[in-house]
Amino acid sequence: MSVDYKKSNAPSTSITWDKNELAKDTDNIYESVVVCSKRANQINAELKDELSKKLQEFASYTDNLEEVFENREQIEISRFYERLPKAVSIATQEFLDGKVYYRNPAKDKE
Repeated sequence: MSVDYKKSNAPSTSITWDKNELAKDTDNIYESVVVCSKRANQINAELKDELSKKLQEFASYTDNLEEVFENREQIEISRFYERLPKAVSIATQEFLDGKVYYRNPAKDKE
């Protein structure tokens, strides 16, 4: 399952999140932060994998270190991924929008 992070409404700059808004679903700010951090790790892994696949097309397997090629497409792809919102912002926005499924096995036992 691939999610289109390019269409995310997450902020691309640092903002202050309302702690009461973050804790509304879990009633615990720390649990909310853990859920967001685990989702951010997933997003980051997906983005890294996607970027690696795209840049793999431009890989040259030469042994000569003096020969460095600048490929405009490769630079544009890298810049595009640099401009995307950070994984933490995307994960937090998804959490606030109710798009993240999570469960706590300790609470399920109760």
